[in-house]
Amino acid sequence: MQRRTLSFVSIAALAAALAACAQTATPPPAALTGTAPAPAEAPASERVTKGNLVMESIPEIPAEISERLAAYENVRGHGFLDWTGDGGILITTRFGDTNQLHEVKSPAGARRQLTFFEETVSNATMNPEGGAFLFARDKGGDEYYQGYRFDMETGRIAGFTEPGTRNGGALWSDDGSLAAWARTHPGDPNNDIIIGDPADPASIRVALEGEGAIGPVDWSDDGSKLLLQRYISIAESYLFTLDVATATLTQLNPDDTVAYSGGALLADGSVLTVTDKDSEFSNLVRITADGTVTNYTGDIDWGVSDWTLSPDGKTVAFTLNEGGLGTIRLLDVASGLVRPGPTLPVGIASGLVFSRSGDHVGFTFNAATSPADAWSFDVATLNLTRWTEAETGGLNPENFVEPTLFDYPNADGMDIPAFIYKPEGEGPFPVIISIHGGPEAQARPGFSSVSQYWVNELGLAVVVPNVRGSSGYGKTYVSLDNGLNRKKSVEDIGALLDWIETQSDLDKDKVIVYGGSYGGYMVLASMIDYADRIAAGINIVGISDFKTFLENTEGYRADLRRVEYGDERDPVVAAFFDEISPLKNASKITRPLFVIQGYNDPRVPYTEAEQILEAVKANGVPAWFLMAMDEGHGFRKKSNREAQREAETMFLQEVLAKD
Repeated sequence: MQRRTLSFVSIAALAAALAACAQTATPPPAALTGTAPAPAEAPASERVTKGNLVMESIPEIPAEISERLAAYENVRGHGFLDWTGDGGILITTRFGDTNQLHEVKSPAGARRQLTFFEETVSNATMNPEGGAFLFARDKGGDEYYQGYRFDMETGRIAGFTEPGTRNGGALWSDDGSLAAWARTHPGDPNNDIIIGDPADPASIRVALEGEGAIGPVDWSDDGSKLLLQRYISIAESYLFTLDVATATLTQLNPDDTVAYSGGALLADGSVLTVTDKDSEFSNLVRITADGTVTNYTGDIDWGVSDWTLSPDGKTVAFTLNEGGLGTIRLLDVASGLVRPGPTLPVGIASGLVFSRSGDHVGFTFNAATSPADAWSFDVATLNLTRWTEAETGGLNPENFVEPTLFDYPNADGMDIPAFIYKPEGEGPFPVIISIHGGPEAQARPGFSSVSQYWVNELGLAVVVPNVRGSSGYGKTYVSLDNGLNRKKSVEDIGALLDWIETQSDLDKDKVIVYGGSYGGYMVLASMIDYADRIAAGINIVGISDFKTFLENTEGYRADLRRVEYGDERDPVVAAFFDEISPLKNASKITRPLFVIQGYNDPRVPYTEAEQILEAVKANGVPAWFLMAMDEGHGFRKKSNREAQREAETMFLQEVLAKD
């Protein structure tokens, strides 16, 4: 019984794109269509190419900056992926430029590298019968993932997906004979459901054609049915069962407009899932064939995040998102009894996976002062086992700073949650406001080497807000910035600036806004609306005009993003987009701006960066630019991240040196 959320490229990522950074333009990148224009021409004195990096206005980096940053960039964590079936585990970690797959045969044992690609590989799912696992990788960050099968005995790797398509997480049937996944073609908003034996490409077939952003989440025990989830938005999704033989699709509770997160087909025909039906938060529930819903966690005032069902279908291990932290609980399905999981340090547990025996649960754990590691616990005794120990680049972990959770008021009488990292001393400290993407993501207190670097090496205070529209605080909160309420989230940055002015240990005259994807839009909007209160901004793969973004983001994303942002084809929405467009208001950006972009970005095409760069340069203010030709929505390669951090450091030092 395969009971876990999707392995490589989850349904949420497949549908709406990973909402974050650590979450737009003109034609799509050439990596997808072959028709994109070349990067905008600039005088040789302005635009410089070094390897795969294209730069403007970035000075030479002093050796002392590179040397000190190297320690932070050499921090290395480990992510738990799956059990191998012979007592070992699969993890993802980096020993070169990118994350790759490794096997660990015993706790604290040696890591044996299995994949050796130039592109990142950070996912794997083992065949339930052992012997092979599936993984995926894209090219240069284009997110057109291809699936591969790794034979554990021979080490041979074979592709099994159609080149030129984008493929979602492959889900093994309980006997390991078949896998199912979602596939889409360039420009197509609809996914097909594909079924076949990855070891036998001739067996692969289309089981269901074109049904929106839909993907498999579970097989029935006998392999005759698939449970599918169709994503509309973070607040709306639907569950279906698919008869594999007849392609008959049956919707569960079709009259409900709620959100679901994964699902499991139980032996009696009922479905276990997580939903926000009749609740602000996501709860573990059981839906019977007649539509009756039993809520197991309704009396808990936090949302269920990750969850996994034991192979015998009797126990659920799940995490609660408690104000950003991730704690583990266990549910007995028959009785409905919820009991505590293992006692962990303060931090975030995620990615839960039962062992084949059902006796143990593996997971990834990280905290603000501790990089990610692979752990497991005994379901009966709750005894913990730590499989890996993260490396901290020679840095002393005791010097890492723990953030403090606080709330600040906005103009509408709400309390906005945020975390703050502070250097030692009395200040006043310059401030970086780091804004998450999504917009439906959530800033959580996990380990961030860049935040630790800013605090410990540059003496900056780092404030990480969860403005309106963030997830983790209920379905009402996550929808407060939708459509014509888009500027409400920007107003929360204004309220944060008000709060900073009241803090004697923070320097209100040296505040920098920093963010990626939607967070990049927030950077630009904040620099426009609060131009006299912000010293500079760093915009990473950010949206600079919602109309161009929606017209030119990849086809599988456009309609999904219209649910969140509004439909630019509606005249009222189009007028609103013009009103809030950073591009159309770029003349109001009067402080230094650093624009960072990946050329192959399918979510926020690189031309979105180019157009805001040119508009801001026309203002006569300093405008820096860095684009990696071998990256997409954010930099994944260590060498590119190092170049980004070095340039960011130079930019920050230059801005903060000014009176």
